[in-house]
Amino acid sequence: MSNYEVGSIVEGKVTGIKPFGAFVALDEKKQGLVHISEVAHGFVKDINDVLKVGDEVKVKIMNVEEGSGKISLSIRATQEAPERPARPANKPRPAGAGGGGGRKPQPQKQQQQGFNTLEDKLKEWLKQSNEIQADLNKRAKK
Repeated sequence: MSNYEVGSIVEGKVTGIKPFGAFVALDEKKQGLVHISEVAHGFVKDINDVLKVGDEVKVKIMNVEEGSGKISLSIRATQEAPERPARPANKPRPAGAGGGGGRKPQPQKQQQQGFNTLEDKLKEWLKQSNEIQADLNKRAKK
């Protein structure tokens, strides 16, 4: 039925573009679909930003459906994946930076080096919670 073998890489021409992908003609009689997720290694919001009708593309045959003869293609599989940059180390944020919800910054306690047990952390969280609750109760009485 099809002389196109799964895994082979062939040249094709973009014949149509839809929001979900691009149709690529492999020859005069056969065409396949490159799903939008297979167009590039990064996220593609709008396929029109990457491809246009008439573009010559290199595609890898991912699947040939028996019976219907539908051919699934990938442009992404023909390209080397970009190297991911190393994640930068988290920098300590200054006291009171972001997400405080308008509360007064709490004095920073000297963190002890080493391993804190869950029990120690839980005691600390309960103490902080009680302090915040007491502060809220004082404000509510005013």
